[in-house]
Amino acid sequence: MAEERFSDLGRVEAIARLYEGTPYKPYRTCHFETSGKSCVSTQSRVFIEGMDFDLVYFPLRHLGYKCVTAVTGELYAEFSHPRTMDVRIGISAKLDFEQIKEVWAGIVTAAKEHGYKDLSLDLVPSPNGLTISISSSGETSLLMAKRRQEGKSMDLICVSGSLGAAYMGFQVLEREKRNFEEGKDQADLEAYKNLVGAYLKPQISPAVIGQMEETEIMPSYGYLVTRGLADAVKRLVRDSGLGAKIYVDKLPFAGKTFDLGKEMNIDPISAALNGGEDYRLLFTIPIGKHDKFRHDFQTFDIIGHLAKPEVGAVIVTPDGVELPMKAQGWVNE
Repeated sequence: MAEERFSDLGRVEAIARLYEGTPYKPYRTCHFETSGKSCVSTQSRVFIEGMDFDLVYFPLRHLGYKCVTAVTGELYAEFSHPRTMDVRIGISAKLDFEQIKEVWAGIVTAAKEHGYKDLSLDLVPSPNGLTISISSSGETSLLMAKRRQEGKSMDLICVSGSLGAAYMGFQVLEREKRNFEEGKDQADLEAYKNLVGAYLKPQISPAVIGQMEETEIMPSYGYLVTRGLADAVKRLVRDSGLGAKIYVDKLPFAGKTFDLGKEMNIDPISAALNGGEDYRLLFTIPIGKHDKFRHDFQTFDIIGHLAKPEVGAVIVTPDGVELPMKAQGWVNE
């Protein structure tokens, strides 16, 4: 098949072609109406080549999927159901139409998976590589929002999956990139495919908010863990006005994490606390819902609890020592 270039297609035709075979329609302003019984929230993020991803090893379809996951996860953290999404793709001269089709295919796959009702797209030129900008809106039932209670000391702190895996997977990919550039033998990545996959294609269950509504387990606070667990816990302490205790021996890790940590001289606990892009949901759950939460949300791990304000944010070692939690790059405002 002949290579298709943007110079031949033009912007309008390119956008129309990208929408072919999807349930969405081009050139529409995304919107939705409410009947006064819900509130709308929005999230947005820009992904820049060389800063947020490296096309040397990042599959384009996975990249599109991951960008949607990142923004949608922020909506889930606010207890919102995804509704509309606006996408802007900045395209440099080195990219052809087939490559953008791959990015778009990943975006559409994730949008359908998470139940977006409307999806808009625009293509713009970029002088410095690929750029993807996504803005999403979500809807929260006012009834559900009113049922959310203020966090209290001893409320449970839970996360939706393993921590530090994405950072470890990223380190593997960066190592193999260096080996390739230096002409060294490439390692077999099969043993670490789950860690690499956690970085390239993180996933969040689209059913999590609906399931919480059905079971009437309402988190008081929610965050998407994107810059390490410590960053999310620091924000929790700031927003709640309470302290937080996180227990080292309760942190969930993916298989092979500690093996890779020894191989690359990386502390998995440090990766969990300060690594990035895990895209795990962190919720605080009323202590009275402990048994029901354990039964209905088995993919979540309980890693700690809220505490009195004077405790601050601490990590508790297996022998009971409490250490102040630090988040790289996090400023207390």
